[in-house]
Amino acid sequence: MTPSAENERKGGQTAMHTPPVVSREAWEAAREQLLVKEKAHTRARDALAAERRRMPWMAVEPAYAFEGPAGKASLLDLFDGRRQLIVYRAFFEPGVFGWPDHACRGCSMVADQVAHVAHLNARDTTLVFVSRAPQADIARLKARMGWDMPWFTVTDSFDADFGVDEWHGTNVFYRDGDHVFRTYFINNRGDEQMGNTWNYLDITPLGRQEVWEDSPERYPQTPTYKWWNWHDSYVADAAPDKKWVEVSDAGEAAFRNQQPAAKP
Repeated sequence: MTPSAENERKGGQTAMHTPPVVSREAWEAAREQLLVKEKAHTRARDALAAERRRMPWMAVEPAYAFEGPAGKASLLDLFDGRRQLIVYRAFFEPGVFGWPDHACRGCSMVADQVAHVAHLNARDTTLVFVSRAPQADIARLKARMGWDMPWFTVTDSFDADFGVDEWHGTNVFYRDGDHVFRTYFINNRGDEQMGNTWNYLDITPLGRQEVWEDSPERYPQTPTYKWWNWHDSYVADAAPDKKWVEVSDAGEAAFRNQQPAAKP
């Protein structure tokens, strides 16, 4: 009996037109057929990220000002000493539905999905949220919702200047000394995939910084997997853990041995 038929037998209100139920062999064949398209999608996504790393940059001239937990902060301060900065404009301010107890529902879903920022920090990248709500309200909201990402208050035209005054959006910046450049922007449905460490890194100018990536010449890159760590164990400039390097090397070797031989 199909799931739809079972639903009808039990008096379900609407019978869903579900796919057929097949044997293990047929299921595996269908999965392999779809996997071909999924692998193509992955390669296309990687190629798009490589093209993104070659986008032109825009110099940021105004001295934007924010309020943070420690007081006034500049756009440079938001980098927290790192080279890359990702800024998500979250709607939490008077007039937004849910104020003052909640931020925008969509922005709150984005915040709920943010992975531990230590992994981004390990790739010389800082993630911050910004809103127009005062710091006291932001601190209360973060405590209530269990959010840990840095969150600053916009005090000038930053949101309007970077396309996020009336809707959410994610801007990416790069710091070269005291010079700041805008390198990328994504909004609307593009924001819904954000939260994952890899998706964040894929929109930055330096990318994941792993050796397999197609990046411009002399961009920083390290061996794949080797920089990964527990989020409470990253130490600046520390060498990769020897045991982890051995484990990841063994895993890579096993993966290569499972792949079909290349055709001559």
